[in-house]
Amino acid sequence: MQMIPWPTGQMPASLPTTMTFPLWGLGIFILWTIAIVAFLLTVRLRHLSAGGSAKDFGTPNEESLLWRLFRVQSNLVENLPLYGGVVFLLTVRGISGTAVDLLIVVYIGFRLVHSVIHIAGLNPTFRLLSLVIQLGCLVALTALALF
Repeated sequence: MQMIPWPTGQMPASLPTTMTFPLWGLGIFILWTIAIVAFLLTVRLRHLSAGGSAKDFGTPNEESLLWRLFRVQSNLVENLPLYGGVVFLLTVRGISGTAVDLLIVVYIGFRLVHSVIHIAGLNPTFRLLSLVIQLGCLVALTALALF
């Protein structure tokens, strides 16, 4: 890759133009977040059209699909920048390989599983296990990107 002068060092003249596993993962993460937001909006509109109140949107109630979808959407929005940052580091540094690809697949897979478990109102222990696996993947990917 050709390097151009940069005030703090060398900056790549161009970035990869092909879709890598990390970039595909980012695309899937974004599309999943959009799908959840659309689902949440649909449930909110149904709630309002059935005579429900907008005050119910922020009322904690694990029995309510509306509340669980709100929490899933919030959780996705909270985690998207972390994953996006890791993808940025991997892409800019040109880090790739089987380990990266496998960690990306596991991370995205368990990110989706985490959402589905929460939406379905299943045992929160499974959600916690999914979160621990995701965190492990993010830590490993960050280490690969930085060192």
